[in-house]
Amino acid sequence: MERQTVQSGTEWESKVGYSRAVRVGDAVEVAGTTATDEDGDVVGEGDPYAQARQALSNVERALDEAGAGLDDVVRTRLYVTDVDHWEAVGEAHAELFGDVRPATTMVEVSALVDPAMLVEIEAEAVVR
Repeated sequence: MERQTVQSGTEWESKVGYSRAVRVGDAVEVAGTTATDEDGDVVGEGDPYAQARQALSNVERALDEAGAGLDDVVRTRLYVTDVDHWEAVGEAHAELFGDVRPATTMVEVSALVDPAMLVEIEAEAVVR
C-alpha cells in the first residue's frame, strides 16, 4: 500500500524525524499540530481560542495536502496546558467541525515544546 507523507517545512520535522501527516490507503494521521505560522512563529500568544483556530487551520492544510478534508476527520486529540481553557479551545473546535463532530479527547499536559504554546491538536481521518 502506498505511503504519502506531508511536510510543513519546519526545521523540527527533519531534526525530530516526523511528518506533519501520513496517509496510507484511506487513513490519514495528522501529527500534533500547534499554532504556528509559515515561519514557525507562535500565533495568538496568550489566547487559547486563537491558538486552537491556528492549530486547526494547520491541521486542515495538512489534511488537504493528503487528499482529505475536515469532513473526513473521525478523531481529534486536544492537548492543553491549562484545562481551564477548555471552553475557548472547544469553541474553536466546534466552529471548525460543525456537524462533523469527530470523537474527541482533551487532556491537560504540563507543558508543550514552547512555553508560549497553549494548545496542540492531533487528527485522524478516513477518506471516503
